[in-house]
Amino acid sequence: MMKKKILDPERIRCINGGFSFIPHRFLTDGFLGTLSPDELLLYFFLILAGDRNGLSFYSYDKICTLLQMQLDQYIQARDGLIKNDLIAFDGTIYQVLSLPVSCVKLLKVVHATRKTSQPVMVGNILGKVFTGAANG
Repeated sequence: MMKKKILDPERIRCINGGFSFIPHRFLTDGFLGTLSPDELLLYFFLILAGDRNGLSFYSYDKICTLLQMQLDQYIQARDGLIKNDLIAFDGTIYQVLSLPVSCVKLLKVVHATRKTSQPVMVGNILGKVFTGAANG
């Protein structure tokens, strides 16, 4: 096992005010690799925007502006997250849900539809999130 050491002891993250998290299972159980870039962007945004219960109520126009998404991209991403059981949406309020038991169903869909898609680096997706948030 690799030994870890703190690289910058004066910059250790701590919880101040709101705090968002992504369960490690999101990576290790394959959820990260199953979502489209727009789905990832929206999912990460909803995690950042949500309260301790995963609830947020940003309007679709504000989300589209912040994420620099077209309405049809947003609708497709939102519907994909709902279909994949990652979020709930009642028309006004979003809830980021606890991760489903597995994403096997998701992997089959991704492998069937991603053959012509180009991979996108997570850093590029997150950069788009933070650039949009800084400008809005």
